[in-house]
Amino acid sequence: MLVGDDPASEVYVRHKVKDGSEAGLFVDLVRRPATSTLDETLAVVRALNTSPTHDGIIVQSPLPAAMGPTAEMTVFETIDPAKDVDGFSPVNVGRLVQNRAVLRSCTPAGVIELLERAGVPIAGQHAVVIGRSDIVGKPMALMLLHRNATVTICHSRTANLAAVAATADLLVVAIGRAAFVTRAHVKPGATVIDVGMNRVADRAAVESWFPDGSPKRAELERKGSILIGDVHPEVAEVAGALSPVPGGVGPLTRAMLMQNTVTAAESRLEGR
Repeated sequence: MLVGDDPASEVYVRHKVKDGSEAGLFVDLVRRPATSTLDETLAVVRALNTSPTHDGIIVQSPLPAAMGPTAEMTVFETIDPAKDVDGFSPVNVGRLVQNRAVLRSCTPAGVIELLERAGVPIAGQHAVVIGRSDIVGKPMALMLLHRNATVTICHSRTANLAAVAATADLLVVAIGRAAFVTRAHVKPGATVIDVGMNRVADRAAVESWFPDGSPKRAELERKGSILIGDVHPEVAEVAGALSPVPGGVGPLTRAMLMQNTVTAAESRLEGR
């Protein structure tokens, strides 16, 4: 369900519809105008909860500001936990805390999938997560903890953040600030996962990050902006491994959404 006309949301939803359709799923995009009320939105969610056709429900964030500051949480609480393929329902979050979630938050689940398939060890490692959002930071820390990492969560109030981050064997960055994490934040040889996705049009900033002849400078000239993560390009010189932006965590987030949808469908068929 897409409410309003947020440009970024349009892109995200287009990718989700494409991925689901290519995977052989039935994808039903419900659009509502930005003038929709919260009650109208919840009425659609409740109808989808009882629909025999739909196995998974996504309400794309953000919702229009006019709905109020608690609208998204109210929507997450209304979605049937068995159809909550984003993994945002308080029920599914609680199950994640207990390490028994069936439907998990997609981006952190994608990070775990990336690490496991790349053969990066998690158990026994010191993992630092920069960011404490409900969507990425907190569930990421829990998933790493459940895989026997020792986990530290950093955020805007963390004292000596760079020094703390530089103790990590595994550093996950999800704060939404372009090129924030520099060489000083990274222990040589550490694995760095960049969850950030920032569109930047500031020529001076791009030129400070990338040298002459860089493809990113050419992209800026061609498109007027570039996509960059939360990790400074210089980190590639010290990290043992670094996920790319774009093309790193993003595609895996969408893959986990497809996996959650199939899991929800199978669970419903089994009567769970």
